[in-house]
Amino acid sequence: MRARWGAVLFGIGVFAVVVAAGCAFYVAPSVARLPYDLALCKPDQSTGCLRPSVAEAKDAKFLQTKGGEGVDTPVIAVQTGTLRSTTEIAPQADLTNEEIKDDDTVIWNGYGTVTWVETNEMVSQYKAGIALDRDTAAAVDWSQQYLQDAGEDAPSEVVFAGQLYKFPFGTEKKDYEYFDRDLRKAQPIQYQGTEKINGLETYRFQQVIPETPLNFSEERLSGLLSKFAPGAGGGQVNYSNTRTIWVEPVSGTFIKVQEQQKKTLVPETGAPTDLLDGNFVYTDETVANNVKSAGDTKDSVLLISRNLPIGLAVLGALLLIAGLVMVTTGRRASARHRAEEITEAEAEADAKA
Repeated sequence: MRARWGAVLFGIGVFAVVVAAGCAFYVAPSVARLPYDLALCKPDQSTGCLRPSVAEAKDAKFLQTKGGEGVDTPVIAVQTGTLRSTTEIAPQADLTNEEIKDDDTVIWNGYGTVTWVETNEMVSQYKAGIALDRDTAAAVDWSQQYLQDAGEDAPSEVVFAGQLYKFPFGTEKKDYEYFDRDLRKAQPIQYQGTEKINGLETYRFQQVIPETPLNFSEERLSGLLSKFAPGAGGGQVNYSNTRTIWVEPVSGTFIKVQEQQKKTLVPETGAPTDLLDGNFVYTDETVANNVKSAGDTKDSVLLISRNLPIGLAVLGALLLIAGLVMVTTGRRASARHRAEEITEAEAEADAKA
């Protein structure tokens, strides 16, 4: 009986080890990937959904253009106030199924709106269509990718590359490439160290973009020069940004983002004009939501990829050892018992003889 129970424990131990291996090598990789079916969060949801990210820049200088149909000359002015930048993501599951022929890519739409808080007027807006690698969360080639700013008649040609809205699951302590929307290209973003935000450990990355001329159309540049430097025969708009991103490394979720942006009109003659000078930082509410969501995702990923496999492997090993011991000792006890029975039978036979 002892040997039979040992065999049962040994079998359960083998099963536990197999399940542990399955969790580690098959289930965990599927959990740590961008899903197809993410949607915007409902009021009572905290995980498995997307929330808008909101950043604000207080006392910012910015260019405001008012105009539209029936207005021959748009009103252009530099204002001062609080800017609120809202970024939203909408995964396109149906489009992914139609356009993508593999299981490694997902299509997202990105939307961004900047409003002047004091007047609730829109300052700028964009929308984008991108394809992302489900494992790295980096942009991949897609023939229908686009980027369109408000006021443009058609989307601009763009080649997305690097990270955009997320870092990889299992973010490493290394430099990555991060896409800058104003430059229309990816630039290095450097790992700087670890930092706790609301008790959650994050990796801090920073991308410094020095003053760089932007590719403005002749019509747009001419309009700016006629307003702010009417005597200049030409000029350019320079852009700089110091972008800092705090990332929860297990999930790759942005916890906090800060961007110190500046755009300056530099005419050939005359004084420069600041078109944008603002320090955008995620709001406390956005940070708190990100900490909660990333913490829950981190716990789920670690449960499937580490805690559960390790626990099952340890349990399986203990059951294997216990089962093996019970089988061995049970067989020895059974052998001794049979030997004793044979000895007794021989003794009885000798006594009768």
